[in-house]
Amino acid sequence: MVALSGAVLVGTAIVTCLFMAWVLGANSNSPPFAPAIGANAISTMRAAFVIGLLAAAGALMQGGSISETVGGELIDGVTITPLAATAGLLTAASFMAIGIYTRYPIPAAFATTGAMVGVGLSLGGDPAMATYRRLGIFWALVPIMSGGLAYATATVLRRDDVPETVGVPLLAGIVGAIVANVRLGVIPDPTADQGTLASFVARQFGGGPTLAAGIDLGTVLITIGVGALAFYWVRERVRVSVENGIRSFLLVLGGIVAFSSGGSQVGLATGPLENLFRAELGLPGSLLLAIGAVGILAGAWMGAPRLLQATSREYAQLGVRRSIAALVPGFIIAQLAIALGIPISLNNIILSGVIGGGLAGGSAGVSRRKIGITITFWLVTLGSSVVVGYGLYQLFAWVIGS
Repeated sequence: MVALSGAVLVGTAIVTCLFMAWVLGANSNSPPFAPAIGANAISTMRAAFVIGLLAAAGALMQGGSISETVGGELIDGVTITPLAATAGLLTAASFMAIGIYTRYPIPAAFATTGAMVGVGLSLGGDPAMATYRRLGIFWALVPIMSGGLAYATATVLRRDDVPETVGVPLLAGIVGAIVANVRLGVIPDPTADQGTLASFVARQFGGGPTLAAGIDLGTVLITIGVGALAFYWVRERVRVSVENGIRSFLLVLGGIVAFSSGGSQVGLATGPLENLFRAELGLPGSLLLAIGAVGILAGAWMGAPRLLQATSREYAQLGVRRSIAALVPGFIIAQLAIALGIPISLNNIILSGVIGGGLAGGSAGVSRRKIGITITFWLVTLGSSVVVGYGLYQLFAWVIGS
């Protein structure tokens, strides 16, 4: 049984986790639906409502891998205590508040990772160099991947020899095929904690012969079928009305990205409490994810509308095609990061996609000065959050110890 002082620490850590999830829900889920609002495909309040539901669903179904990385793989030799988790989450939330105040996007992934490394070192742990290399390589590749995919997507959409009834539906088909292979906690799988729609349906029909990389023929056929259905649906809508068809795809794409955002962001709030819930309290990880999902839902409903109005004006200037070009890489990279258990910032991905899509038209359409300052903020955030997390935990430990 937890002692009174321990109960207070546990309660404080949970409240801090909820607050961090609230901040993430209010600030990190605006980009997916901002293009649809800018294109008048959905109202601001309805978008905030849908974002909350989808992001919370993504948190519950896909947030486990990121949460485990943040909670157990950033530091070696020690486990994160409730006091250390509180110090780390407060540090990360403070950095995000600075970003909101200055209007420069500070990646929550950078702030949380740095803060948890700092508190872990303050506990006496050792740097997890293998994890840092893995994260560093992926983070360095994000602008290249996102910008490159956005550039290629925007180039295809701008080509005169590619009809609107082919280019946009083709992208929808690719997105549909990927959605069929997204791992979800609600889908059972005999070989993994999370299954995919394509593999689950394929198993109902026997699966078929195994092809390369252990993938069976049935999964491949289901993937192609889902992609074909997405292609057909969007193509039919584009045939009736090009603009309405593109807006419909933009709306669906925003929903998918919002779902992915919840899955990739909730672990930044729940990860620090992984050891507390699983090892000390013996509670299932799904309960911790549910707490994070509630915080994200509340943040999206209460705090997202104002940011949605602001960001939608920026996306309205981009246009629907460049918005699609920015969101498609966001979805792909977010799902890749979830599969690998790597904490990421969706804002980082979307910004890189906006720049890449802009370059396809001959200009990034984004202030170079602001890009430079933003990148500087990211690097400073990663380094200084380590220092602040280290110092804040030392301060908390000294105060409680006195």
